[in-house]
Amino acid sequence: MASLIKWEPFGDLISLRDAMDRLFEDSFVRMRGWPTVFGAEALAIDMYETKDSIVVKTALPGVKPEEVDITITGDVLTIKGEAKAEEKIEKQNYIRQERRYGLFQRSVQLPGSLVTDKAKANFEHGVLTITIPKSEEAKPKTIKVEAKQS
Repeated sequence: MASLIKWEPFGDLISLRDAMDRLFEDSFVRMRGWPTVFGAEALAIDMYETKDSIVVKTALPGVKPEEVDITITGDVLTIKGEAKAEEKIEKQNYIRQERRYGLFQRSVQLPGSLVTDKAKANFEHGVLTITIPKSEEAKPKTIKVEAKQS
């Protein structure tokens, strides 16, 4: 025996609207499939906080440390450089080409109260690690509670 399902036209409109939003977002905002240089989406970063600093890590395989430029302007950290191809191979000889080459740049906003002029960068095994110390007022403080004797 067949069961009847109640039709809810507004439920269908919401899903149609979501589908249209995704279509426009995929087509115009992200522009997937378009030829791009090694850009912001490709340069993934990890940013975490320790007791004394903020640490930013990103993998830059095949990039030499001298080819990376790191700047901090205000509260914005910018990492840029260029990944160069090792050898020149004609385009028609490729079976698959997924590694990206060319200019890359990524800017991220940093939390406030950092001592940016004491930032350090380390490049080891293709991983760039940037450590930015926190200012004294940004570090957590422990306040002891004293019991008052009456």
